[in-house]
Amino acid sequence: MNLQLTQEQEMIVGMVRRFVKEEIQPREINLDPDADELPEADKALLVAKVKEMGLYGLDIPSEYGGPDLDMVTRTLIAIELSQHRAGLYTPCYGVFGGAGLAQLYEATDEQKDNYLYPTLRGEKSGFFGLTEHSGGSDPARAIQTKAVKEGDDWIINGGKIFISGADKADYGLVFARTSPDRGRGGVTCFIVDTDTPGFHVRRIVHTLRSARYATELQFEDMRIPNNNILGEVNKGFAIANDRLSRQRIPYSAGCIGVAIAAHELALEYSKIRETFGAPLSSRQSIQWMLVDNEIDIQHARWVTLEAADRAQRGEPFRKQAAMCKLVASEAASRVVDRSMQIHGGYGVTKDFPFERWYREMRIRRIGEGPSEVQRHIIARDIPVSYTHLTLPTIYSV
Repeated sequence: MNLQLTQEQEMIVGMVRRFVKEEIQPREINLDPDADELPEADKALLVAKVKEMGLYGLDIPSEYGGPDLDMVTRTLIAIELSQHRAGLYTPCYGVFGGAGLAQLYEATDEQKDNYLYPTLRGEKSGFFGLTEHSGGSDPARAIQTKAVKEGDDWIINGGKIFISGADKADYGLVFARTSPDRGRGGVTCFIVDTDTPGFHVRRIVHTLRSARYATELQFEDMRIPNNNILGEVNKGFAIANDRLSRQRIPYSAGCIGVAIAAHELALEYSKIRETFGAPLSSRQSIQWMLVDNEIDIQHARWVTLEAADRAQRGEPFRKQAAMCKLVASEAASRVVDRSMQIHGGYGVTKDFPFERWYREMRIRRIGEGPSEVQRHIIARDIPVSYTHLTLPTIYSV
């Protein structure tokens, strides 16, 4: 893989970097440290500027009006977009637009008219309803929500947990079991309107995140028409699995962006903060922390861009996506922790973004599949031949 950026990529990355530094970071100074929204006037102004840049709707396929950008370029942009206080979960406060639920690009024409196009126009929003109390890391087997066929409709009963934005959404993708098969073959994806009788938001689930909280949902005899099935009956897991693998790449890129921002703050502070008559940057213990930051960032960047490159070329990338999610989330957590430590008491105040990054980075090691699950995915894809390597004599018993 060639990591040398093209001239076009260098231009785009530079343009986005300047936008974040000149338009986003200065506006955050006047916002609450836990804010996840800009004032409407500011957001409208910045959306217009992004559209002038030709970068609005980054993840929208070009045939639906999005910019024609490859996966590697989008990943490079995602690294830049998260380099501010709210960047981990609200990169640039949404002014670059969103792609909605990517699964809807494979929907029927009627479903696209009812859900995809209104979402792309900003008229509707949706949620992704997969995780349940019984688990989220093995959804094919953990899903207990059931859908039973009744005439031309399906009756859904069950519930979901840790679902982002469902209380404000107009619809969502709900995965339910439609077959006695307890494996991957018995799950179907339904498009559910949130005003459907029997759809309930039971409660808001408060977590370490500053904003964009999760919800718990309950479904009671919820009647969904057959034409609201996304894809085919009993083949919904493939829809969920593809989303999970692909989402891990921009998810990792967001972690890297925050790590870079934290590291840059630590570098600058170490030069101006003096202790015992010398700057922190002259202390070996601090130098080693900064070196470890550099190593973690470069490692995470490499594996994330490799995953993006493989996905872009149409090669299998499940293992690489798991690697980048594992490496980036854990490495960025360490970078934020070290950078906070370098700032001392100031690091844990809301005057700096570290405390928010620290809390939200902890969630990243669980979200989109915890670190342990990523290791399990990687282990399954290690070539069998690796297990038959002849050990050197020194390891013989």
